[in-house]
Amino acid sequence: MARNLKSEKRAVKKAVVLLSGGVDSSTTLAVALSEGYDVHALTFDYGQRHKIELQFSSRIAELFNVKKHTVLSFNLRAIGGSAITSDIAVPKGVPQDTAESIPVTYVPARNTIFLSFALALAEAAGAEDIFIGANAVDYSGYPDCRPEYLRAFEAMANLATKAGVEHTSEFKIHAPLLYFSKAEIIKLGVSLGVDFALTLSCYDPGPTGTPCGECQSCLIRERGFKEAAIADPRLI
Repeated sequence: MARNLKSEKRAVKKAVVLLSGGVDSSTTLAVALSEGYDVHALTFDYGQRHKIELQFSSRIAELFNVKKHTVLSFNLRAIGGSAITSDIAVPKGVPQDTAESIPVTYVPARNTIFLSFALALAEAAGAEDIFIGANAVDYSGYPDCRPEYLRAFEAMANLATKAGVEHTSEFKIHAPLLYFSKAEIIKLGVSLGVDFALTLSCYDPGPTGTPCGECQSCLIRERGFKEAAIADPRLI
């Protein structure tokens, strides 16, 4: 009997991956690709102080030969409320994971906004899986990086979409780095082929992307590479 190769062919898994060009999102992209997903990378130009991260996200997308990379533009500076989207000074010298309160670099509702765009793209593209580089260890000061938040958004996604209501899709929010330390993320990224020389972590970089070396994100990155016993290629 002739084999029906068409029916045996496995459906391609599709995923939307949020990509900022930093250590976490770049490693998350590599994880999704390693798990066999056909990835649509999604980056945001939202009026951020470190807009140059858009160039770094493009370089990471090119490194991994991502088939689709979309950059969506909107202006969160019209809302403000963060050192990232206003003229509030970026704090220097104190790692944010040691702060007693939510840091001023928190952007109001940013992950909710980002994930909402990702959900819209996933539904339109026929993808069920959304990957985000949220981390509850080094970035525990951000309320929208907590596991309970991600579970709540996933539940909402399946209640508030046509695909969810009609049960044609079951959306899943993946945060594979949620409980990793920065050192563990860096080691995983290296093992998956991430070139960290192409990544940017700084909240207050120079015009060409030179890291300030003093902001919260720079300090956490520095500590991560030190604990991983790996030289940061951006500083070599």
